[in-house]
Formats: sequence, structure tokens, C-alpha cells
Amino acid sequence: MDEAAKESGGSQVISQLRKNQNIEYRGRIRSVESYFNSINKGIDQIIRVRGGKEIKVTVSSARLKVSSHSKKRFVIALKYDGENYYRYLVATDLTWRTQDIIQAYTLRWLIEVFFEDWKLYEGWGREAKQLDEEGSSRGLILSLLFDHCLLLHPEQIARIESKLPAYTVGSLQRKSQMDVLLEFITSLLEFPDPGDKLKELGELIKDVFQLMPSGKHMIGRDLGRLEPTASLKYCSAG
Repeated sequence: MDEAAKESGGSQVISQLRKNQNIEYRGRIRSVESYFNSINKGIDQIIRVRGGKEIKVTVSSARLKVSSHSKKRFVIALKYDGENYYRYLVATDLTWRTQDIIQAYTLRWLIEVFFEDWKLYEGWGREAKQLDEEGSSRGLILSLLFDHCLLLHPEQIARIESKLPAYTVGSLQRKSQMDVLLEFITSLLEFPDPGDKLKELGELIKDVFQLMPSGKHMIGRDLGRLEPTASLKYCSAG
């Protein structure tokens, strides 16, 4: 965590502790779960999630020495409304307020938005065209380029210049697909004989998007002789 803080110019670094990780309090070593359950009980308070919705949480905090880190950290027990168990946060900068650390922690959800975009819209996951390590690095580069291209979308530029929240990658992608479809239909209608042009394009589509037989269906395959052999029955005797 200290290295991460150093690499980012001394920023606050927030992570999580397991409930059985040890902390030191008044010369005694105990688990972080034991400490917050018996010594430092939580209180209810309101926090703002990612600068928007306000929610109720139960929280407790202390500056404690974390045994595995060999130094004092800001440790927080956090439980969202409706949850039964605490999660335990740990932060490097001891000068922050508890509430500020918790609200900064809610920003971690934003990485899930990137993961969703990469998997659903930008060629990761099932849409990946190249696998393994090389495919991952190329997919990452392409997805970031895709993000940058969508930043230049006219409607996205208008949002950014107006200081409004940017549109999602998925909605921009779907909008762009519909724009292309409408552009195609418009250009098609400009031909003297749109019907013949459509048939010509249909044949091109058949060549490009060919249907492939499934390897899961075994019709026409020699599967061998899948039955007992009478002369080998003696092998199972005894």
C-alpha cells in the first residue's frame, strides 16, 4: 500500500482487511473482527455514495497497528444498511476523516463499470477474438482506443462541454449502430433500383457471414462400438 501511495504521488490508498487479520491494541494482539465487536462498537451515520445518493451505514474506526503491515493504519469497520456482517477497510493516510475514507471507498464501484464495458461492448469476454496474454494486452489497448473514439462522438462532446455526466459506452455504441443502419437505408433508397441493390448486398452478406456447423452435434460421425463384448465377460468375474 505504501508503494502504491508513493507511485501515485502520495495519494490516500484504501484497501480491505480480512476479518481474521491481526491488529495490536494496548500491547495485545487480536483479530480486527474481535476488536470491533468487543471494544469499538459501530454507530449509525449517513454517507453519500459516489457524490450522489445518501445511505445509512454503521461504522467504527481507529488508528491501529496492523501486524502484517508492521505499522499503524487507519482501520474502519463498515456495514451497509441491511447487511449482517462488517467489512474492514484500511487506509494509509492517517490524517483523513473516517467519513471521507468511506465515501472515497464507494468510488471503487467505478472500476466495475469499466469491466462491464470491456466485456459487453469492447471485445473482451466472449467477444474476444484473441485469447491468452497477448490477446489480453491487445484487447485492452483496443478497448481504450474505443473509449477515446467515443469521447469524440458529437453528442458526447456536447455533454462534456456542457459539464454534464458523459453517456455510457453501451448507449453510445447502440446509438452509433442505429445511425449506421439509418445511413445505410438512406443511401440504399438513393439507388435507381433499391430492390436489386438490396439483393446484391444480401449475397455479399452470405459470403462474409457464413454459417458454421456445430461441433456439438454428432450426426454422421463414427463413434465406435459403444457396447459390451461377450468374449470379455470373464474379465469381470471374481
